[in-house]
Amino acid sequence: QVQLVESGGGLVQAGGSLRLSCAGSGRTFGSYAMGWFRQAPGKEREFVAAISGDGRSKKYADSVKGRFTISRDNAKVTVYLQMNSLEPEDTAVYYCSAKTSRAYELWYTPNEYDNWGQGTQVTVSS
Repeated sequence: QVQLVESGGGLVQAGGSLRLSCAGSGRTFGSYAMGWFRQAPGKEREFVAAISGDGRSKKYADSVKGRFTISRDNAKVTVYLQMNSLEPEDTAVYYCSAKTSRAYELWYTPNEYDNWGQGTQVTVSS
């Protein structure tokens, strides 16, 4: 098990940027594939981005491709989500997730992850 704590959410105007951080625990952080998901009111939790344990493989939802960037620093036990050109449709609670994996594996659905943070609110005003 790994404990995850998100930070960096807030209120931003459309077109602005935010950087989310997810701090993990434990000395085996590199053995976890990491994902970012989001959930807007009345909607299901949806995939945003994922990164493999070794950081070499990444995948993005079509809705954020070209605007968001996922990265990780295993030495700092942290994964990041840089969000640029934010739109009101990006408003949601953003969750960090982790799953024990081989170094190159990626996971895209919420049911595949077994460790979750508490979430951080992102609100984009028009």
